[in-house]
Parts: sequence; structure tokens; C-alpha cells
Amino acid sequence: MNALNTLTAEELRARLAEKEAALAEWKAKGLSLDLTRGKPNAEQLDLSLDILNVINTKEDCFDESGFDCRNYGILDGIPAAKKLFADLMDTTPERVIIGGNSALNMMYDTIARALIFGVYGGARPWGQQGKVKFLCPAPGYDRHFFVTETLGFELIPIEMKADGPDMDMVEKLVSIDPTIKGIWCVPKYSNPEGVVYSDETVRRFAALKPAADDFRIFWDNAYAVHDLYDDAPVLLDIFEEAAKHGNEDMIFEFASTSKITFPGNGIALMVASENNINQIKPLLGAQTIGSDKMNQLRHVKYFKTADGIKEHMKRHAEIIRPKFDIVIEAFRANLTGIAEWTEPKGGYFVDLAVPDGCAKAVYDLAGEMGVALTKAGASYPYGVDPRDRHLRIAPTFPTNDNLRSAVAILCLCVEIVAIKKLLNQ
Repeated sequence: MNALNTLTAEELRARLAEKEAALAEWKAKGLSLDLTRGKPNAEQLDLSLDILNVINTKEDCFDESGFDCRNYGILDGIPAAKKLFADLMDTTPERVIIGGNSALNMMYDTIARALIFGVYGGARPWGQQGKVKFLCPAPGYDRHFFVTETLGFELIPIEMKADGPDMDMVEKLVSIDPTIKGIWCVPKYSNPEGVVYSDETVRRFAALKPAADDFRIFWDNAYAVHDLYDDAPVLLDIFEEAAKHGNEDMIFEFASTSKITFPGNGIALMVASENNINQIKPLLGAQTIGSDKMNQLRHVKYFKTADGIKEHMKRHAEIIRPKFDIVIEAFRANLTGIAEWTEPKGGYFVDLAVPDGCAKAVYDLAGEMGVALTKAGASYPYGVDPRDRHLRIAPTFPTNDNLRSAVAILCLCVEIVAIKKLLNQ
């Protein structure tokens, strides 16, 4: 397809009429389609149904140490669960805290604790230091940004590049501004672009020299095992690199089984240095007696090993890989020369970058046609995309037929909005 800006005004008007007629046919069908959030579909959820059947008798309720998981106790996770997820995350059980069903909840609590009590090695709690700031690679995860916005931080956007955040800017800002207390990172298959941080980027994070003695990297490794292909990229171990610089205390890593078993009913975990763990556990003990140990036990009995989880994720990939193919093939066929998009090798999203100034209009038009998208601007701090360009596409939840319809409508909306912008220039 020729780029639109090579067409004459007359050709653009003819093309606009053609696309608007096609869109009107879709509108007449009265569809209601959802591309808003990265949710597993029913077929994916069915993969884990047997996890509900691994505990059937009283004897099944005891872990390998003989502890009765039905009762109170064990603040930071049963030993078998800590080992399972330590193996998965390439760390040791002593550096793992098993939480409830939400990694986002653990991240919120971690920031709230830092505000109230401070972090290991920090002189004062964040909340006693006046104005505090957080770095936000963008496009990024809207819920991350909402956490720090809600808790009173000033959000500073950092441009995302093909190999991760703009590290020149990160290094410069953290080295000169002690009010910057942290940075959000989704290092493997970033939300929404699907970027995997390069080895160089990870090494530069690990070697940071912040002006603040209480700066923390929030390493949300949400898609650690969510590969679409066997030749998946490998993320460098940030803790191993940080140890070379004495910076292991600077990192909080998070993950969960939300897109492995059941969202909202899975297991979340945090990985940190022993210094951080030792500072956190007594404070955590004031908040809870322990998370759902029966759920931890179910996961251990069902998966048995980290390799068991990885094999399970291959079955997920078989289901959702064709969905990514549907989206990318439609974009290639219809939006080449008009828009840009990512083609991730894992994760849950595709980032669609439409012409500058068009994202909100595409969002609105798609909504009128019955296609719900994540709000334009959501992947930027405060919901403000400075170029009004990015739209996050979540292909996993709809059926393949519904996804084809939704993406066909979306492509028409993008082209119509782009043509109208050119005609109005």
C-alpha cells in the first residue's frame, strides 16, 4: 500500500469515501468487541482447571515439612512455594517473599512501606522528605503510573527505545536529583510495546549511581515466562549484574502467576536482597499473618517444578500466538505506510503508533463502531501522550473471529482518521 501522503487530495477523498462506506457496513452489524485489557481467554483458563483438584483430602493439606496449610502461620510463604518460584526466577528461597494474588498489590505495599518506614539503607522514610519523584518509562503500564500518582509522587516520563528506557536520561536524572526515589520497569516484553531490555540496558541499570541513598528499581518481571516462540530472548539477571557493583539492595523484583493459572486467584511474589527482605519481613508481620497457603500448596502440587511451569506456558503460547498473528498480519496488510506497530515475541500486547495527533480520534471512532480500546494516552504518566500517538492493543481475550472483526474495524478507523488529518492540513 502506498503511504497516504503520496496521494493527491482527490485520491484521498475517494479513498476516504471508500473506507467510510466499509466502516458503515461494520457499524450496521452492531458489534460489541473488547481489546482493552490483557486478559487470558477461556481456553487459557481451562489449561489450569486441574489445579483445583490437587487437594482432595485432609492429608493433601500438609506441605512437605508437615505443616498444615489450612492454619495460621508462615508469613513469607511455605518453603516449597518459595523454592518453586526461586527456581523459576533464578534466585534463592531466602530472597523470595510469597504474597497474595496480586503483584500490583505487593508493589503498592512496597511503596507505601517506603513512604512510612523508609527502605534499607535510607536515612529517612520517603514520606518525610517532601517532594518525591518517580521515573516512568513510556509508553508503559498505566497501573504502575496510577500507583505512584495516587501516593503523591511527581511522575517523570522517560522515553522507551528499542532496547529499553533511555538510559542516558535515566543515568543523568538519578545522578543529580535525590528526590527521585524509583523507576518502574517491565524488563521482558514491556507493557505495551513488548520490548525486552538489552544486556547493555540491564547492566546500566545494575551500575546506577543514584544521588538518593534510598533509590529503588521496581523490576516488574510480569512476563518472565510468557514467550510466544521457542527461540525466546533471554533477559540478563539484574541481581547478578548489580552484585558486581554492590547494588543488590537497589532492586525490588516482582512477578505473579496471574497469566499462568487464574488472574485474581494466583500467587504473587517479590524477590529482593537479604538486607531488603530482613527490613521488610517485620513490617509485613504487622500487616498479615500470611497469605493463602492452600493456594501456594495447590501451585506446588500442580506444577511440581519450575520446568513444569515452563511447559505449561508453552500450551498458553499455542493458544495466543495465532491471535498476535491475526493482529500483525492485519496491520501489515492495511496500515503499512500509515502507522507503525510492534511485533513482540511474548507478553500480552501490541503497541500501535498512529500518525501524530490521531490516537484520541481513532479511540473515539473505534468506540462508536463498537470496538473498545484502552484509552488513548493511558500508557503515559497522567494519561498524556505528548504526541497523541500510541494505542495499546490487547489481542488475547477475544475469540479469533471477534479479533479479526475488531482489528479490521480498527484498521479502517486508523486510515479514516489519518486521511482526514491530511485533508485538513
